[in-house]
Amino acid sequence: MTSGEKRDHKIWIISLFPDFFKAFLETGLSGRALKGERESGLSVHLVQLRDYSSNSYKGVDDAPYGGGPGMVMRPDTLQKALIDGVVGPGGYGANWKEDLHIVFPGPRGRVWNQKSCHEFSQRAWGENGHGKDLVFICGRYEGIDERFIQKYVDEQLSLGDYVLTGGELAVMAIIDSAIRFKPGVLGNRESFQKESFQGGLLEHPQYTRPRVFEDLEVPEVLLSGNHKKIEEFEKLESIRVTRAERPDLLEEL
Repeated sequence: MTSGEKRDHKIWIISLFPDFFKAFLETGLSGRALKGERESGLSVHLVQLRDYSSNSYKGVDDAPYGGGPGMVMRPDTLQKALIDGVVGPGGYGANWKEDLHIVFPGPRGRVWNQKSCHEFSQRAWGENGHGKDLVFICGRYEGIDERFIQKYVDEQLSLGDYVLTGGELAVMAIIDSAIRFKPGVLGNRESFQKESFQGGLLEHPQYTRPRVFEDLEVPEVLLSGNHKKIEEFEKLESIRVTRAERPDLLEEL
């Protein structure tokens, strides 16, 4: 690849339930972008973890050492799915660790917010980023064996202080929010610059037709055509709603 030449970026997802992603990959802005449309340069590849089980009943988990409730996903099965389901088909070769960035959504990870999302996107797809393809590991049950995390996981991310039944929803949320920052995904680059949490504030309220709805009118300034006054109004509205609904954000500014 010559200097300055754009390359396509692959996203690999290792999951027990790849069907979770069907609607996500077939609909909406994200679906089009992840199918390589909208000049995004992205493609998604789903890997069924059970295909790499070493036993006849396709089990991928086992009881935890030391006892306790639930089951733990086996490190050998995850490793085989990574090597035979990603590295091999992707043609990454012996130095594959230089070409892949492996992500595991879990409670120990950095909390996912607009700032960390933007930084993640820049590292993955920015001009000065690592340029690696991404591999997401979808956990289930009580989690995955710690040794796989130590050996293979490059980054852990957390959506917040609550528990999901599996990592699929978390992976979708991470991908959906991160690709918005990738050039070619959004038609208008200003779209995310005025969204909530950009600049530390909530987005100002939005209005459309009809002009009057159940005795509530659109603010007159938005109908004035005076762009400077509209911009000032929207900035003040962002501050107002942030102070009313999320005062914690103002404390962080």
